[in-house]
Amino acid sequence: MDRRAFYKTLAGATLGVAATPVKPALGAHPGFTTPSLASDQSIAETPFKISIMLWTVFNKLPFDERLEKVAEAGYHAVELVGEPSNWSEDDFRRYNKKRAELGIIFDTCAGLRHGVGDPSVRDAFLDEVRAQLQVMEKIECPRLIVMSGNVVPGLSPQAQHDSCVEGLKRAAELVEGKNITLLVENIDLEENPHYYLWSVPEAFKIIEQVDHPQVRFLYDFYHAQISGGNLITHLQKNVEKVGLIHIADVPGRHEPGTGEIDYINIYKKLGELNYNHYVAMEFHPSADPVKILSHARLEALRAAQG
Repeated sequence: MDRRAFYKTLAGATLGVAATPVKPALGAHPGFTTPSLASDQSIAETPFKISIMLWTVFNKLPFDERLEKVAEAGYHAVELVGEPSNWSEDDFRRYNKKRAELGIIFDTCAGLRHGVGDPSVRDAFLDEVRAQLQVMEKIECPRLIVMSGNVVPGLSPQAQHDSCVEGLKRAAELVEGKNITLLVENIDLEENPHYYLWSVPEAFKIIEQVDHPQVRFLYDFYHAQISGGNLITHLQKNVEKVGLIHIADVPGRHEPGTGEIDYINIYKKLGELNYNHYVAMEFHPSADPVKILSHARLEALRAAQG
C-alpha cells in the first residue's frame, strides 16, 4: 500500500506530493560504484541495521518477487504498510517461507486507520492494535507504527497532546512484556496539512511523558527536514527515545545525495551515538532501484564507521 494513500484514509486528510526534481543518472553521486559482495564483506559491523519500507519500490511485481528484489539489493529486513491485511492463510505460509529462504525479516508494520490523538476513537484504535498484533505474530514482526492522526476540530493543542500520551500509554498496556515496540511518527504539513504531530520536539516530549520502554519515536528525517530541520541536534539530545529512522532526501523523496540533507554526517552521528535500532530506506529511487538501494545501504554502513 502507498503510504500517501493510507494517510488519505486516516481522518480523511488530503495529502500533497512533494515536487519531484530532475532525476540524476545512476552513478551521478561522487564516489558511486556498483556494490559487490567483496565490498559488502569489507564493511565491519555497525550498530544499526538497515531496512526497506516496501511501499516505495517494486510495486508492480507480485509480493514474493518484491522480496527477491529486496534480497538482490542486499537487504535482509522489510517494512510493511497493510500488505498482510488481505492475505489468506496460504499467503501467510507462502510468504513466510519465501522470506525465510531469502533470509529476510519483516521488521516493522504500519497501516492502522485510527490515531492516538483523537480521544473519541480511542476504543477503535485499541481494537485495531489488538487485531494488528495477531497479524504481527503470524509474520514475527516486532514493531508497529502508530500515527497521531489529524488535528481534531474543537480540541485544544494541549488536549490533543495529552490524548497522544494517553493513547500510547493504553496501547503500551497491550504490548506489555511482549517483544513489540510501538513507534509514533512525525509527518510534515506539506504532505498532510491536517496532521497533528508534525513537530519533532513535541514528539520527543510525548515519548518522555509516556515513559515506557516499548514506546519510542519513529524519527522520519524527510518529514523533519521539511518541518524545520535541525536533524542532528534533535537526534543527539534524544537518541535514547528513537526506535526507528526513515530515510529520504528533500525535495522529491529520492535517495540520499539527490537533495539537501547531508546523510553522510547523519550516518556518522548515528555511529558515534551507537544507535542500535533500524534505519529504513523510504525513498523512490531515481534510477535502477536495485543499484540505487544497494548503493544507499553500503553508503550508510561505510559512513557509520566514521
